[in-house]
Amino acid sequence: MSQIRHLISIKDLSDQEFSILVNRAEYYKNVFKSNDLAEFQKNHLKLIGRTIALLFSKRSTRTRISTEGAAAFFGAQSMFLGKDDIQLGTNESFYDTTKVVSSMVSCIFARVNSHDDIQNLCKDSSVPIINSLCDKFHPLQAICDLLTIKEHLDYTNNKLKLAWIGDANNVINDLSIACLKLGIDVIVATPDGIELDKDIFEEAKKIAKKNNCQFEITHDSEKGSAGANVLVTDTFISMGEEYAKKIKLKQFKGFQINSQLAALAAPNYKFMHCLPRHHEEVTDEVFYSENSIVFQEAENRLYAAMAVIDVFVINKGNFNAAA
Repeated sequence: MSQIRHLISIKDLSDQEFSILVNRAEYYKNVFKSNDLAEFQKNHLKLIGRTIALLFSKRSTRTRISTEGAAAFFGAQSMFLGKDDIQLGTNESFYDTTKVVSSMVSCIFARVNSHDDIQNLCKDSSVPIINSLCDKFHPLQAICDLLTIKEHLDYTNNKLKLAWIGDANNVINDLSIACLKLGIDVIVATPDGIELDKDIFEEAKKIAKKNNCQFEITHDSEKGSAGANVLVTDTFISMGEEYAKKIKLKQFKGFQINSQLAALAAPNYKFMHCLPRHHEEVTDEVFYSENSIVFQEAENRLYAAMAVIDVFVINKGNFNAAA
């Protein structure tokens, strides 16, 4: 029996494998937008009669809608298991729950709190585990983000620079690696006292050197924004950190993406945010500007989920078969 391929983080994929995922997302977007009934019927048969579990310990909007939509596209029935439906590792051991759930479904999309939870699911599951967010990684967002950048700035034919202005978190952990794998320069600007995880930093430096890219970290938001083709931020206060809001806002002073920072970016810059968005992160002037592609980015979560189901479930982790 071949080893199950799980999607834990982008750094676990080769450059080519990640490129295939982005290209498959682009392919399925074209299929979906074409409204070709024959194509829809062909794809709908791929997982007909199958079930896909959504094991969500955290609330969500885009992740749930995109995953359920992608499952429906391939003919699978999605089964949402929220924190009030099953108590993962509470009333039943993590091992027992994983063995039971994985025996009845074709894959598990897991949106959990701890990276340890994802690793435990992968260890004991008999089907692919798709990391739909944990405190360390967010690979589905990275696939969607690179598709969005490809569509609007074409990284295949243009040398680009992405600037992250904000916190060091799960989103930039995967996004920085993803960009470097596809030849995009990355600069990460975080407030004083906030650093990227050491293993992410080391991996990013290694990939940057291999792919002849620039990777830099700074605590200067203006330096980060200068000449950037893509400006990206995310929430400063993650779920569960609301108690620290006052302290966090003080720490992040000067890191709101506004017209002053945007003026330092490249003339045709694009602004991205994985949502939900708060005013302390970006002004309305930037968020709703012609440079903003946040809603196109959000829609692309659907096609990222389709690509992942195609590669990891339908093609059982065989990227070459999906290419």
